Amino acid sequence: MKVLIVEPEPELGRLWKRHLQRLGGNVTLVQTQYDAIEALRADAVEIIVLDLVVAGGSSLAIADYASYRRPEARIVFVTNTTFFSDGSIFRHSANACAYLPTGVPPEDLAAMVEHYARPS
Repeated sequence: MKVLIVEPEPELGRLWKRHLQRLGGNVTLVQTQYDAIEALRADAVEIIVLDLVVAGGSSLAIADYASYRRPEARIVFVTNTTFFSDGSIFRHSANACAYLPTGVPPEDLAAMVEHYARPS
């Protein structure tokens, strides 16, 4: 399972990364739009954990790029805001598969990522 985490909070990103690695995930952690685009350019991923609030850029720009460059990659959006709480994120991002609060227990996030990383 190849995972890209785009999370501006380093501690939270590392926590999620450790949980996904315990499930056997090959995980790349980045904090900015630039680094996310570079990671998507360099390597195929199965799933992206993408915070809606990204340092130095836009999460929707990352999702758009992923849709073009890695159309098979699914995106689990996470946020601590109420943006898209109406579910409209699924209309804005074709590869969105889940929308979770950043406060979700890390083991639940890891289970969700493992589930959606499986081929359909």
